[in-house]
Amino acid sequence: MKKPNLLYVFPDQFRLMSLGIWQDPDYRDFIPGVGDPVYTPNLDAFIKQSTLLNNAVSNCPVCSPHRGSLMTGQFPSRSGVPLNCNSDRVNSELPETAICFTDALSMAGYHIGYIGKWHLDVPTPNDPAKPGHYVDPNVPAWDSYTEPQRRHGIDYWYGYGTFDEHNNPHYYDTHGRRHEPKVWSAEHETDKAIEYLKNENGERDGDKPFALFISMNPPHSPYDSLDDCRLEDWLRYKDTPIDELLLRDNADTSLEKAHSAPYYFANVTGTDSEFGRLVETLKALGEWDNTVVVFTSDHGETLCSQGVNDAKNCIYNEAFSVPFIVKTAQQNHAKQNPVFLSSADIMPTILGAMGLDSLSPRGIHGRNLASAFKTDIGTELPKSALYIKNIDGKRDHDNKVVDYFPVSRGIKTNRYSLALEIDGNANLSRILFFDNHHDPYQLHNLSFTPSAPLERSLLAALAEELVRTNDPWVTDNVLAELLPYPLFTNQG
Repeated sequence: MKKPNLLYVFPDQFRLMSLGIWQDPDYRDFIPGVGDPVYTPNLDAFIKQSTLLNNAVSNCPVCSPHRGSLMTGQFPSRSGVPLNCNSDRVNSELPETAICFTDALSMAGYHIGYIGKWHLDVPTPNDPAKPGHYVDPNVPAWDSYTEPQRRHGIDYWYGYGTFDEHNNPHYYDTHGRRHEPKVWSAEHETDKAIEYLKNENGERDGDKPFALFISMNPPHSPYDSLDDCRLEDWLRYKDTPIDELLLRDNADTSLEKAHSAPYYFANVTGTDSEFGRLVETLKALGEWDNTVVVFTSDHGETLCSQGVNDAKNCIYNEAFSVPFIVKTAQQNHAKQNPVFLSSADIMPTILGAMGLDSLSPRGIHGRNLASAFKTDIGTELPKSALYIKNIDGKRDHDNKVVDYFPVSRGIKTNRYSLALEIDGNANLSRILFFDNHHDPYQLHNLSFTPSAPLERSLLAALAEELVRTNDPWVTDNVLAELLPYPLFTNQG
C-alpha cells in the first residue's frame, strides 16, 4: 500500500482567532470570544474537509521552544530548547543526537524537504561564504546557517535561522548557497515548495513519498508598514477603523501597537492565499487524497489584548492557543475534536495518522492522539494542557546564558486557565486564574483559595503534568506547599 505524503505548513505567530471560519454560525462557538474580521477563504474551505482541534496550544508560546517540542516530542525540560535561540543562549539548541520528527520520517523511507524559518540552532561563526564570521552581524546573533549535520535527516534544505524582513528574505540552500529573492517571504517559499512538489529541478527522489515542512515567518512581527506585507493584502484592511479590526473585548486600541492590525491581518490573508496555492498544486498533481496536510502555528499573538505589548509568552488565549487543522489521507469531510493537543504531541500524533506510530521515539513526553481524527470525542484523550514560561537564568564568565529560570507554570482545562509565577527566590509572586466560560476574554482575575475543591483539582492536574514532563519545578520542589507532587512521583 502506498505510504501517505505529508505537507506540514506552520506560519509563525498566527493566532487561533485569525480565521474567517469563526464568522460561520456552525463554528463560532469553538473559540472563546469573537474571531477576527479576517479574509481566509482557503483555510476556511480546508477546515470544512479536515479535522479541527480547537484546543491545541503552544505550551511554551515562543518560537524555538515550540519548535524543539515539535521536532523531539519533548517538553522544554528535555528537548534542549528551553529559550528562544540566539548566540548568547548557549544552553538552548536542538541536540544533534536527538531523534527528531524528520529523522523518523527519513527512517521510514521518506524524502524530506524543509523550507523557511528553522530557529533551532545557537548561531556560530560558520558563514559558508565567510568562514569564521556569523551570518548575522547583530550582537547577539539571531540568524544562523544550519550545517548539513544539524538537519536531522532533511534532504532538501532551503532555510535560515530567524530573520524578520518579510519583503527582503534570504535563504541557504542544501549546498550552503545564499539566495536573496526580493519577494515577500511566504510567496517565495510557496514558489519553492511548488517546485519541490512538482520536482521541477530534481529537488526530490520521485520514487519516495515526500514529507515537506514549510515554516513561513508572516504574520510574525514586524507588521508596521508596507515593508512587512504585500500591498494587495493590505488594501483589504487599510480603510477599516481600528476598532472594527480589533473586536475582542480585551483589546486595548489605545496602544501604539494598535495601528499594526491592518498589517498583521494582511499577512494572515497573504498566508492564506499561499496555502491555497499549495492545496491546488497537490490536487493538480493527483496527490491531494494521499497526503496528510497540517496547518498550524508556533504560537499566537496578543495583538493589543490584555493591554500588553508582548505578542506571546503568556497564558492568555490569544498567545497560548493555536490553529491546528489536519486532513488525513482520503479525508473529505469535516470533523472537530476538543482534545488538548500540546506541542510535544504533534510528532507522535502525525506519525500515528500516517501509520508510522512505531517509529515515534520511546520515552518521549508527547502522546499519540491520532484517534482524535477518527472520532468527535475521546474519553482517553487529554483534557488539559501545561503552560510553561522560561526566562534567562545564570550566565557564565563570558556573559553567556547557561541556564534558564522557570518563572511560571500553569494549566488550562476546557473551562479554566491557571498560571502561577515565582520570583527569583522561588516564592509565589503572582496568580492568574480565569473562568474561560464566563469570562472568554480573561478580563477578571479570580480570587484563588488553594484549599477549595476546584483549586485543589487544578493544582493536582498541574502537579501531575509537571511530574510527567520532568519539569524543574518538581526537581526543586517549587511551591510544594501548593502542588501535591508526591501524589504522582510515588506512582513513578
